[in-house]
Amino acid sequence: MDRVCKADPPRAPNFKFREYGLTVATCVVADPESKGGSEATVRISAADLVPCDANLLAAYESFAALEAACLAFCAQVNGRVHASTHRVPVEMLAEEQLRLHRLPTHPYTAAFGVTRIVGANTPVITVDGCAYSVPHGFRGETVWVRYHGEQVIVVHVGPSGPVEVYRHERTTPGNPRYVEAHFGPIPEGPLHRTPRPGNAAEEAFLAIGSGAALWLTEAAAAGVTRPRPKMADAVALAALHGTAAVDWALGHAAVMGRFDDGDLASIIAHQAAAGTGEPRRASEDHTLQPGTSAWEGFGQ
Repeated sequence: MDRVCKADPPRAPNFKFREYGLTVATCVVADPESKGGSEATVRISAADLVPCDANLLAAYESFAALEAACLAFCAQVNGRVHASTHRVPVEMLAEEQLRLHRLPTHPYTAAFGVTRIVGANTPVITVDGCAYSVPHGFRGETVWVRYHGEQVIVVHVGPSGPVEVYRHERTTPGNPRYVEAHFGPIPEGPLHRTPRPGNAAEEAFLAIGSGAALWLTEAAAAGVTRPRPKMADAVALAALHGTAAVDWALGHAAVMGRFDDGDLASIIAHQAAAGTGEPRRASEDHTLQPGTSAWEGFGQ
């Protein structure tokens, strides 16, 4: 208050607070009477909120615990019959609300603290030299940050109103508060990227299954020319033979490096023929080993 009275010019009341039924009165420069009145208001409020004869540190471990105890006490006293009115305060409040003016739908953002812009690449904000993580969905967004006891509350104001993003425990510079889930999934490396469709034709091809994605990745690595007609043929074959058979054939074609025209249809036809006949198994009567007959005259 001393700084305001000695240096700052007189401040006009903030009429926005009329929505809440409040008026902000400031002291006049070099006016001891108004200065004393402002200081008395602060002193009386401090005496009511923080009594000097009560040490609450031993009873409550954090400000949040004290706040919960205050809410429980208010629910207790407002839910019983009052000694003077002989009525329950909660019931009286329901009647009084019919005569009270409506509060704004969205509170003033100044109540949420100071603004910070979340990093576009790393979802982190800095407050008083301390770093705190924010869910990755808010990259590049403006958030409001305030202290609440030993907690740091991050709020985002969107089209549907304010939403509490996260609560961190207060920290010190050099000891960031990071939550691993806030950074999202680890980005894929340059050699392990999942193909993403760029148009309707690619979307229809990748919808066949994981074999189609593998075929597209391996075909790109092998430098296959004119892949789009082959992809269109695969979509047509999927409509004819079913996506399961074509997906299996695409996966095997990718592994075996068969990317020529007609290779996919050949694999599907071979698999269909092999599926209808008896499975062929190696027997002891025949072998592909050439034997040692070619070595009979060696050394003679």
